[in-house]
Amino acid sequence: EINALWYNALRLMQRWLDEASDQSDASRMEHAAECARDAFNRRFWNPDRGHLYDVVDREHGDDPACRPNQLFAISLPHAVLAPMYWRPVLDTVERELVTPVGLRSLSPRHPEYKPTYRGDLLTRDAAYHQGTVWSWLIGPYVDALLRVRGEDGGVRRVLDGLVAHLRENCIGFVSEVFDAEPPFTPGGCVAQAWGVAELLRCLLLTER
Repeated sequence: EINALWYNALRLMQRWLDEASDQSDASRMEHAAECARDAFNRRFWNPDRGHLYDVVDREHGDDPACRPNQLFAISLPHAVLAPMYWRPVLDTVERELVTPVGLRSLSPRHPEYKPTYRGDLLTRDAAYHQGTVWSWLIGPYVDALLRVRGEDGGVRRVLDGLVAHLRENCIGFVSEVFDAEPPFTPGGCVAQAWGVAELLRCLLLTER
């Protein structure tokens, strides 16, 4: 996601410099963005898994963990990921990470996957990024769905679980996290601003 955000920042700078009639610096930003995009697609695509590496060039090699962060390479306004990879990434994310109330932070196939967010602080922290479902990640997932499949892809239905959750736990709000397996017990903050905001944004995006 850091690379995806960096690429977006470069494209935004390019646009703003264009609008300011600074063609020299705009061209420099354009070149930097193209280099970043080319390097990203060359290094992060994992053909063996059909999704993106989580981290590359680590001391012990590239990390093939399947995480939701890769959606930002598709969902941001300027997608750093080449279109030819959008559908396989989305298919993998749907198969391994999507739940009715958000996205798992790690694939269940990973040996360090934690299906529940319970216990003392240390136990919960150990599970926070290792499988626990984050509600706000429904946002980038919906953005990616709309970009890849369009409005006829049943996008609105993926929000049904969180809409139903508004009548549970803290009424009218969205919980921060959920267990990664049914019944997807909510945890963390009972009224998380980014979860509420992303659900509202997605409802507006998919409103007809």
